[in-house]
Amino acid sequence: MAEQLAGLADDRALLGRTSTAERVSDILRSRIAEGFFPPGTRLSEDSIGGALGVSRNTLREAFRLLTHERLLVHELNRGVFVRVLTVEDVEDIYRTRGLVECAVVRGLGEPPYGLDALATAVEEGQRAAREGDWKGLGTANIHFHRELVSLAGSARTDELMRSVFAELRLAFHVVDDPKQLHEPYLARNQQILRALEAGDGPEAERLLAIYLADSLERVVDVYRRRVSAP
Repeated sequence: MAEQLAGLADDRALLGRTSTAERVSDILRSRIAEGFFPPGTRLSEDSIGGALGVSRNTLREAFRLLTHERLLVHELNRGVFVRVLTVEDVEDIYRTRGLVECAVVRGLGEPPYGLDALATAVEEGQRAAREGDWKGLGTANIHFHRELVSLAGSARTDELMRSVFAELRLAFHVVDDPKQLHEPYLARNQQILRALEAGDGPEAERLLAIYLADSLERVVDVYRRRVSAP
């Protein structure tokens, strides 16, 4: 927890002079998505509020916002915890991803597309794989798909999927072998990028649909075994 709180202290500067609950929730959402607060972690009001330099009321409002996004749960007389997903949650996350991500690619229109951020995410993943940083590879993978969604140029879609990807990261934390979970999909990200660079939107959508179906099967299989283990 000390390391996690140190990271939050670094984020304190992001609050500026207007320490709003929305900005606090943005920081905590990012920290959850990046894996600093795994599922089941109890979030201490005193420790987090002190690290960010915000009032208890502001922090509680941020917790409320993230609870509404299904990232946190409030347990009576126990406190606020990072949510542990069910198998059904994981399946619904992938259903949402399929609907949104494939629709984004399908609606791109005529090439060329602005793919610099996608290419950067692929490079980030390649670097993490070379260094054996499998948590970093998972983060790069999510960055790739977040940038893919951003190609739609829709702030509402970005906001929707920001929470979905944060929930997805909660599922990834339960899987015990992140190398096997993430490494096979680095090459698939590259294939999708190449199809888009070639201006072949239909092929990119086909590759993406297969990708998501295979990832769903793999993640749910491992997740079901992990959450049912004694």
